[in-house]
Amino acid sequence: MDYSKQALEQHKKWKGKIEVTLKAPIDSKEDLSVAYTPGVAAPCLEISENEDLSYDYTLKSNLVAVITDGTAVLGLGDIGPSAAMPVMEGKCALFKRFAGIDAIPLCIDSKDPKVIIETVKNISKSFGGINLEDISAPRCFEIEQTLIEECDIPVFHDDQHGTAIVTAAALLNAVRYTKKPMGELNIVISGAGAAGISIAKLLLQMKFGNIILCSSKGTVYDGAPYINEEQQRMAEITNSRQIKGSLADALVGADVLIGVSKPGIVSTQMVSKMAKDSIIFALANPTPEIMPEDAKASGAAVVGTGRSDFPNQINNILAFPGIFKGALACRARKITNGMKEAAARAIALSITDEELSADYVLPDPFHPGVVDNVANAVIEEAKKNGLNRI
Repeated sequence: MDYSKQALEQHKKWKGKIEVTLKAPIDSKEDLSVAYTPGVAAPCLEISENEDLSYDYTLKSNLVAVITDGTAVLGLGDIGPSAAMPVMEGKCALFKRFAGIDAIPLCIDSKDPKVIIETVKNISKSFGGINLEDISAPRCFEIEQTLIEECDIPVFHDDQHGTAIVTAAALLNAVRYTKKPMGELNIVISGAGAAGISIAKLLLQMKFGNIILCSSKGTVYDGAPYINEEQQRMAEITNSRQIKGSLADALVGADVLIGVSKPGIVSTQMVSKMAKDSIIFALANPTPEIMPEDAKASGAAVVGTGRSDFPNQINNILAFPGIFKGALACRARKITNGMKEAAARAIALSITDEELSADYVLPDPFHPGVVDNVANAVIEEAKKNGLNRI
């Protein structure tokens, strides 16, 4: 099917994938008096005395802002805020479909981190959570971290953490299937941008094993002349053997390859030099770093991609709806590393031992239990750490 042609036709027909609908009846003067003036003054005054009541009297308790600057949109790169709008609308539609959460797309016409931070901070009182989307690295790290510190609602950059959470869930089940020794894995991540670094951080936190990050210029090691400040910080906690060289060099004897980089850069020869029963998640879209059939023919035991037409799709939709559903339900102040790990484990455990196979290490996006499993895990973690408000 030609999805590009069909998408153009449908988007022109839809003129947007979401819309505002009324919850309050406005069919009479009495309705107007309650929903608007003079009655609306009463909740306004209550909120002015206690700001937390905005969760009770407004849509804030179930409203997320999906925010981008359009600098790293899907595999399209820096296409600008207007061109990013269809993707942001789509993300809002997914929030509603999978978690029942209302979401609003906001595209900011600036690449200045300070402007983006100030803009989001200034509008944050209207929302219960902030989902940052498609903001390029390394700017995204500063933007997210500053907003986490300065906003009193959850802020989550999905390109970093959503991908990391679902990848970690897939790896938990791939290890469960192959029976590789947890904690002793040699993991190579191709791509040292926002997604690659976030994946590395979560896998280290969960103690999967040793990790080597690879940028387009080579392995990330302490003092490498071609790495940026964030990559240097990662170099100090990864690549324990200080492997220098190319992705091919790093893959010799590796148990796991996670690709968040470019199409077709992994050869069958490279896979054949990995450890027995290797695990490969090739997530470049639409063309992965290596095609699944080639990876399997070269010795890989478990293969996943970012595509829905291959088994084991590593799709952020398994993470962000449940994470925000849980965070909003308990009015969490922030989304922590502990919540991310809890979400990954909840996704993995959505598959039973009987269901688990080489081609089924992740649940389908439409699996009925995933969103609630993740939400409940987030709520439990928030309460355990005193980050809930209800």
